[in-house]
Amino acid sequence: MLAEIPAAARTVFAAEAGADSFADSLYDSASRYLFALGIVVGAWVMARVSQRILRPRLTERRTESFGRVVSKLVSYGIVAAGVLVAAVVAFPGFNPVDVLAGLGIFSIAIGFAFQDILSNLLAGVLLLIREPFQSGDEIEVNGQRGIVERITIRETQIKTYDGEKVLIPNAEVYQNVIRVQTAYGPKRTTLSVGLDDWEDLDRAADVMLDALETVDGVAAEPAPQAYFTHFADSTTNLDLRYWTEPQQAEVRSVQDRAVRAVGKALKDAGISMPSPIREVDVRQSVEDLASDVDASDSNGQNGELETARS
Repeated sequence: MLAEIPAAARTVFAAEAGADSFADSLYDSASRYLFALGIVVGAWVMARVSQRILRPRLTERRTESFGRVVSKLVSYGIVAAGVLVAAVVAFPGFNPVDVLAGLGIFSIAIGFAFQDILSNLLAGVLLLIREPFQSGDEIEVNGQRGIVERITIRETQIKTYDGEKVLIPNAEVYQNVIRVQTAYGPKRTTLSVGLDDWEDLDRAADVMLDALETVDGVAAEPAPQAYFTHFADSTTNLDLRYWTEPQQAEVRSVQDRAVRAVGKALKDAGISMPSPIREVDVRQSVEDLASDVDASDSNGQNGELETARS
């Protein structure tokens, strides 16, 4: 039957069949690509929606930084899963298991190349889970002191008391000693005071404690305390202790008022706070100077006598 069909007609039929097959293949590929693109877009939309839903709920339960970082990590995971599913749809021969196995070796190289970034990421997550401090706390890390503004995936941002912004890598924060000034509420401040050795120590302590009670910002509980500590060269020293709110600005402000009030109270009561006294022994130096003067005068007189004789 095919032999009866002219060669030209067979060529036309073959071309039409090839064109139909190509069109079907193209249509099938385009459908798969569009569906894969739809999966990626859907995953992106789902990630955005999940972030908007999770962030406020996590913030209510933990902190603002925790809600922001965790919701962002969840959204990244959703997008990554969507890309894998889209790759399977777009490329039927694609095997995610093989990709993940390849990523195992690749991730080792990535781990060495981006060790600092990954360590900061992990440290940031651990800081958000453990919460040794929160945004708004006043901390000190490696000599850097200030108010925590936020904790991101990579660094902890603080605002110093001088108004500067400092970024500390999370790994450095996590691995070092952290001093949280606002963790436990009231903070104790100690003033060192030196009194004259001849003063009535009990009366002086009562005067200073009464003065502290009038200072605005000094807590009534725990009450201020005065402890004599040691004898110095020319004074008897004591530590005057009181408690305030832990914020640095409040601590410094109350300290200024406390020093002024205590100093005025001691002055009004006639109690002396002498400056350090130093005793300098110059007797030998004076004797040497007198000897030099006598020798000089003697030499001068001898010279005059010789001149007169001549």
